[in-house]
Amino acid sequence: MSDPLKACVIGWPVEHSRSPLIHRYWLEKYGISGSYDKIAVETNDLPEAVARLERDGYAGFNVTVPHKENVLALADEADALAKAVGAANTLWFADGRLCATNTDVYGFITHLSSAAPGWKNDCGSVAVLGAGGAARAVLKGLIDQGIGEIRLMNRSRERATALSQRLGAAIQVCGWDDRNASIAGCGLLVNTTSLGMTGAPPLDIDLTELPDTATVADIVYAPLETDLLARASARGLAVVDGLGMLLHQAAPGFEQWFGRRPDVDDGLRAHIIADLAVS
Repeated sequence: MSDPLKACVIGWPVEHSRSPLIHRYWLEKYGISGSYDKIAVETNDLPEAVARLERDGYAGFNVTVPHKENVLALADEADALAKAVGAANTLWFADGRLCATNTDVYGFITHLSSAAPGWKNDCGSVAVLGAGGAARAVLKGLIDQGIGEIRLMNRSRERATALSQRLGAAIQVCGWDDRNASIAGCGLLVNTTSLGMTGAPPLDIDLTELPDTATVADIVYAPLETDLLARASARGLAVVDGLGMLLHQAAPGFEQWFGRRPDVDDGLRAHIIADLAVS
């Protein structure tokens, strides 16, 4: 009888991660003999920690902040998506080689298309707030969907400019202080910053200039309804919360490590929402 399969998530800190709740839910649902842990890994210990995971028999692992960019350099094989984004969040060991991809792109676009099926109808321009690791995946996903004009705003203009140079001419960098005017006419607004997260400062933005047909998405999922989404809902705009991206990005990794493509179902969503309520 073969040993149970093992996977994990690494980060610093890592205690906040809901990935174990997601993968353990699927392991139980499908009756798979396996485990999914969370392991705190400091930045300086990343190369040795990855080597330990292989020695300890892990099939693979997820990566959360701050390791998504640095772990890509450790991979023996990285797919085109991870290379384009410049970050990896899902890795696995195959024949002694470390392989990497980025499933955040899939997670964002899959959830957006599910929660707001008409988001691309007459979308025109898109506005994206933030230029961190999550923004990389969101921008890549939007470009792959054929969006020709993305207005990118970040508190550090230099980081936004670097992303535009990496990902292409579709990205137009706008000043953070001009964000209220820069979202004018955009069919989709996406917040990829931590502003509005529980314990973080609020996101100060005026939604007046968005069209009545616009969609507003926030990758923050704690709280599930951020102030941004509440104000968008009050205007009658379509809204997309951040939890679905987290759930959908987990599915390809589970399939890679445990051999079964899982469903992102209502039971899983309710399971995570219940945990958020007591956290």
